[in-house]
Amino acid sequence: MTGTDLINRLSLPVVAAPMFLISGPELVIECCKNGIVGTFPALNQRTTEGFEEWVIQIEKELKDWETETGKKAAPYGVNLIVHGSNPRVEADLKICVKHKVPLIITSLGAVKDVVNAVHSYGGLVFHDVIKKRHAEKAQEAGVDGLILVCAGAGGHAGTLNPMPFVREVRSFYDGVILLSGAISSGQDVASALQMGADLAYMGTRFINTDESKATDEYRDMIIEAGSSDVVYTAAISGVSANFLGASLKAAGITEEQLHATGKIDFGKELDTEAKAWKTIWSAGQGSATIDDTIPAQDLINRLKTEFKSALEMQAENLKRFS
Repeated sequence: MTGTDLINRLSLPVVAAPMFLISGPELVIECCKNGIVGTFPALNQRTTEGFEEWVIQIEKELKDWETETGKKAAPYGVNLIVHGSNPRVEADLKICVKHKVPLIITSLGAVKDVVNAVHSYGGLVFHDVIKKRHAEKAQEAGVDGLILVCAGAGGHAGTLNPMPFVREVRSFYDGVILLSGAISSGQDVASALQMGADLAYMGTRFINTDESKATDEYRDMIIEAGSSDVVYTAAISGVSANFLGASLKAAGITEEQLHATGKIDFGKELDTEAKAWKTIWSAGQGSATIDDTIPAQDLINRLKTEFKSALEMQAENLKRFS
């Protein structure tokens, strides 16, 4: 499968981002049934055995749905933390190769051996980047797509404005470009494509779906949050990320702690981080435009309607100014 093949299998140019402790089989399956890429982090299952069970569940339910409806589901993907301190990366990669997972999303390191392993069965590798240097290294590793994680994105995010960043990367990279950062509507998806991206990468908007693993309190906090209520800090995991300020305050995190940095260790600190993220909730600045929690199918249908409307408006503007 090529990047173009993946895009052509979608009814909306969107990847639902893999969110720590939030994305699971139910959300992935609903996304794929409705024409967008559904993904989840391997580490959302506490063991490699549990991770494989999720992969099997997703594949079975999608295959059964395809047989029943005669339709083709969108591809699904798995996020692997490719960092030396993650003790599961090799074992989890073997599961991905065994089951020929269509898309692997790598974070915190672009490793050529991982790319080669996925390419061996025809899978794709998309890699998270927050700056040009990371993009160049990922290109050297042979990845099929670059996820440009820009300012305002939920989770581990960068600080760059998307407009120059997309153009900068596109000047030397001809693979698939995905844009991430406060994308919450179909209009935002259209804007991402207008800037030169091939796909929009949406996370926070999918927290407020019935199928996500977020608590009602988490979803309500997103609904109540404005863009200025999102705090960017490396204090929680050693990697800079965006969190809901109200959850940081509720957890007793001080200003001094917010400015602290720590060492990344996905082995020793995995359980500790998981406990922290259960009460300290990540979200992007797109929270400011989210005011409901609905089924994933309804959200995707809404995004499709908004996307079509945005394209029609762009066509009208082209006539007006040509």
